[in-house]
Amino acid sequence: QVQLVESGGGLVQPGGSLRLSCAASERTLDYYAIGWLRQAPGKKRERVSCIPSSDGSTYYTDSVKGRFTISRDVAKNTVYLQMNNLKPEDTGIYYCAAPASSLCVDSYLYWGQGIQVTVSS
Repeated sequence: QVQLVESGGGLVQPGGSLRLSCAASERTLDYYAIGWLRQAPGKKRERVSCIPSSDGSTYYTDSVKGRFTISRDVAKNTVYLQMNNLKPEDTGIYYCAAPASSLCVDSYLYWGQGIQVTVSS
């Protein structure tokens, strides 16, 4: 059973930074890609970023390119989302999720519980 637990959210001022962590159950990163998705109030959930389980291209939605960086530490079974130059429109609940694939397909089988990120002055 794959388990995913997010941490690192909170309140930050515009222009600030946060680093989200997604702690996965053992060996998850060997077999599954991990995606970060977010849902803002009143908006549809969107995929923000994704990293495959092996060497391959990472994915970023256009609005975060150049500001967010996804990475993983296999030894720690953890995927990170470094978010810099945050904007109010980045506010939302952030989820990490795993598709039933080693590739970054946009269909997810396993989900974390979600964590709030609020960007406000």
